[in-house]
Amino acid sequence: MLVLSRKVNETIVIGDNVRVTLLGIDGDKIKLGVDAPRDVKVFREELLEATKSTNVQALGAPIVSFDLSKLGKAAEGAKSVAKPEDKK
Repeated sequence: MLVLSRKVNETIVIGDNVRVTLLGIDGDKIKLGVDAPRDVKVFREELLEATKSTNVQALGAPIVSFDLSKLGKAAEGAKSVAKPEDKK
């Protein structure tokens, strides 16, 4: 891992087109600005890990399937049984 020291408003460049700027320091938190092309994906690590965990849990969930062809037949049957309401 490369470790760099930066002052506020100083920037590092990653590759040819990604710039990371230290925007501010507030106690134990820093604000970073990331300037990258839209096709470069930038994620906060904790959100990426949470998404991976959720996806792993979803893989273990039971698969529920529905026969939608029966749903269409049931709806047709309901139309033939239904009576028009009296308009008053």
